[in-house]
Amino acid sequence: MTEGVPRRQSTLDEVAELAGVSRSVASRVLNNAPHVSRAKREAVERAVHRLGYVPNPTARALATRQTGAAALVVSGEDPSIFADPFFAQVIVGASAALEDADLHLMLCLAASDRGRRRVEQLLRSKGADGVMLMALREDDPLSRMAEEAEMPVVFGGRPVGLDPRWYVDVDNVGGARQATEHLISAGRTRVATIAGRLDTEVGRARYRGYRDAMLAAGLDPYPPEVGDFTESTGAAAMAALLARHPDLDGVFAANDNMGAGALRTLREAGRPVPGDVAVVGFDDLAVARIADPPLTTVHQPIEALGREMARMLVALIGGQDPTPLILPTRLVTRASA
Repeated sequence: MTEGVPRRQSTLDEVAELAGVSRSVASRVLNNAPHVSRAKREAVERAVHRLGYVPNPTARALATRQTGAAALVVSGEDPSIFADPFFAQVIVGASAALEDADLHLMLCLAASDRGRRRVEQLLRSKGADGVMLMALREDDPLSRMAEEAEMPVVFGGRPVGLDPRWYVDVDNVGGARQATEHLISAGRTRVATIAGRLDTEVGRARYRGYRDAMLAAGLDPYPPEVGDFTESTGAAAMAALLARHPDLDGVFAANDNMGAGALRTLREAGRPVPGDVAVVGFDDLAVARIADPPLTTVHQPIEALGREMARMLVALIGGQDPTPLILPTRLVTRASA
């Protein structure tokens, strides 16, 4: 009775369900995208064979279209974040590398639920050829979106709790350790730290570097006073440290903005720098050079961070499989320590 009745064409959703993967992963496999694990790729291929699935050529053409743009997505709460000297340098580096590849740079801020929904739509609709993600916090929904994205994703800095396949980072632990060792080698034994947000990997990594150096020198690490990488929170954290540990003689601030804030508080408190308290920052931003006194800091190649993120993304878009990259840091000594 059923002879001559055409067999119903299997769907992409059925392929994904049988393979035990998301629809987006199944789509990436069928479009020969490089950013899929071998296990998932093989599971999808088995499901395709078993179901006899044949991709719709029109839909496939749409799925593989290129937009000529790459997006830099930053997870943050303040729209002015792109004016921060750190992100400004990242943008310069990324833009230069993308220009070489004839790709336009799109800037996206996921600062609210609405902003995150726009980013999610960008990822699902393939509104760009690839995405660079930065400033992710612990349990950030952007991490899940990146996992399900139907396009290449490169992380700027490693997110908390994830082990992404493609990322560019700097040696945050090593740089923080070197900063703290510099203070210790100058005879400072009561060294505190102003840590960055501890729901970010950069905040945790720089605290680990401080703690490792203190323990290696036989000194007790101070509990971190936490700021959010801004000058005002650095000033407030320094005031809290002075109230709690008035005899401290050294401070490692996890970025230059907070280091500048710490210098302001110490000056207002009548604590000479470096005579009474030595201070070291991290980043080597312009604020470190114009601080009073000029701030000893850890230089990280910020523009290179943006450039290498973009180069890695371009390689992925081109079908290559680049390896993660850790950029080196170095100490820059000035008058504060």
